[in-house]
Amino acid sequence: MTAIDKQPVEGPVKVHKLGLHGDVQADRINHGGEDQAVYAYSQADADFWVEQLNRDLPPGIFGENLRVSGIDATGAVIGERWKVGLDVELEVTSPRVPCATFQRRMEEPQWVKRFTQEGKVGAYLRVVHTGSIQTGDHIHRTYVPKHGITIGQWFSEPDLEMIEALRDAEADGEIRLQPEFHDRFAALERRLGV
Repeated sequence: MTAIDKQPVEGPVKVHKLGLHGDVQADRINHGGEDQAVYAYSQADADFWVEQLNRDLPPGIFGENLRVSGIDATGAVIGERWKVGLDVELEVTSPRVPCATFQRRMEEPQWVKRFTQEGKVGAYLRVVHTGSIQTGDHIHRTYVPKHGITIGQWFSEPDLEMIEALRDAEADGEIRLQPEFHDRFAALERRLGV
């Protein structure tokens, strides 16, 4: 069972702690829960793929809840906060890791590999303040952590310096990392022989 098939909707949609009303998270361990309640993908990245694949890629095709313009989801700093519309606030938590379900959805050869290599992965977000949003709502940053590590950097080239910066930012109360980050830190340190 999958919930990757997202479709655009008209009018306001309520945003709860686990995401958008009417949306389903079939796999809350890997693609959901409070830390991955909303998935945002930038229109600029979608336009890149339109050129590459020579096909239409409507909002929702990547499994995203929000197709955003004027803000770079992959370029967002981990822990950055966005105000959407009047009352919803979202916090950038982690990159989207492509999976076999995504490859089946896209029906493109080697899709997971291609998507991973390009690094235009978009961002998962947690809901800080609930409310309602709708197409056309303005999004603006309300907070950007000082550590400066973006979703794209962490996805494509994580290193020991980033691990230390993220640990320090969390220890200082600047950000709240998902528990999975600490598992990834340990795995990277083992791989790098630290």
